[in-house]
Amino acid sequence: MTENWNHTALLVIDMQKDFIKDESPVNVKGGKDVVPNVIKAVEIARQRGILIVWVVREHDPLGRDVELFRRHLYAEGKVGPTSKGTEGAELVNGLVIKEGDYKVVKTRFSAFFSTHLHSFLQGAGVNSLVVTGVQTPNCIRQTVFDAVALDYQPVTVLVDATAAATPDIHLANVLDMKNIGVATPTLQEWSESKA
Repeated sequence: MTENWNHTALLVIDMQKDFIKDESPVNVKGGKDVVPNVIKAVEIARQRGILIVWVVREHDPLGRDVELFRRHLYAEGKVGPTSKGTEGAELVNGLVIKEGDYKVVKTRFSAFFSTHLHSFLQGAGVNSLVVTGVQTPNCIRQTVFDAVALDYQPVTVLVDATAAATPDIHLANVLDMKNIGVATPTLQEWSESKA
């Protein structure tokens, strides 16, 4: 592990089949396009010895732990999106949790909301975050705003390894995050940076 990166964690957020598959009710239109860059970001993080944290949604198949506005997707005996144990809850092809990585299960937008992510990162000596995944206005943005509120510094969002339903929505949210001090490099720029 290089000294420059041993206080950094890469958060890979919601890179699950149900968010990427075209036919899914929770498909993120721009998600498929960023899969190669997320895979590359994970490879770079592994080379640098950066802790990789997989942040995933896994819901009760009956939807009892899902937000109220999504409960209809689990009604009448339907197994809803990212239900625990379903194929849709699995990571997209090309992304694999390896030994030494860490997995956090969430049921809301922010990776910090009602999870032990913050205490885990503190225990691991992490004070800097790099964020990838979907989708920018919801899980990315809320996680990033919470990270800023918790004084992680720097917080970095890889602009071409995150996505939303449209490029306009993505860029508007990136601008909002930039305005609160979040770094927004491309994958290429980040891959060339020293720390």
